[in-house]
Amino acid sequence: MSEVLDRESQVPLYAQLEAILRNKIDSGEWRPSQRIPSENELNRIYGLSRMTARGVITRLVNEGLLVRVQGKGTFVSQNKISAVSPAYMGVREQLEEMGFATTTQLITASLESPSSDVRERLRLPRGSSVYAIVRRRLVDDTPISIHRSYVPAELAPALDERDIVGEQLCVVLDTHYGLTMRKVREDLEAVGVGAEDAKLLDMKKGDPVLLLHDLVSDAADRPFEYSTIVFHGDRLSLHFEHER
Repeated sequence: MSEVLDRESQVPLYAQLEAILRNKIDSGEWRPSQRIPSENELNRIYGLSRMTARGVITRLVNEGLLVRVQGKGTFVSQNKISAVSPAYMGVREQLEEMGFATTTQLITASLESPSSDVRERLRLPRGSSVYAIVRRRLVDDTPISIHRSYVPAELAPALDERDIVGEQLCVVLDTHYGLTMRKVREDLEAVGVGAEDAKLLDMKKGDPVLLLHDLVSDAADRPFEYSTIVFHGDRLSLHFEHER
């Protein structure tokens, strides 16, 4: 692709510039997290107005190819991994099918009294206990998500003694306790990451993340697992498909 704008072409100059910038990103000449030339620099290089350069950059930002950082400039976005909702297939299973090297780290696994929110979601009486399991998932040694799962202790005795790192939790619950997923309620929101998760995800407190709430029930509509998953939004996107 030519790096020079053809001013005799019927293709508008802004479209030619957009094609050049896209090619630099797609070809890998501009790497993820690399700072690109400023609007003034693009103006000088290609002989276009700053307004034209700004419009092209804005389109690429809106598409997620570029990201503006106030006071620092414009950068090539991190390559995002696209995954479907965990209700359809576990995130780990999806990543491994895509060929990524995944690592699951167990942060904590303890028997504890649930918070009022967890107790209400799992429809547990006062005085009940849950296994609280916190795991961190990495892709190619890069943190991508934090998983917090709560399972009623009465339904999964000695869960903390099972292999909940080598095996997916849903598989452990199904295989060893007969807790088979038949219904999942999901709620997704964008939030600012807290201090604890920011440290685990190599982010700054308050940076935007995706927070997914999953409530899993069996065939009798009995909830047996409540999870919150914090996704590093710069590294992974979720999509949902529904058929009627």
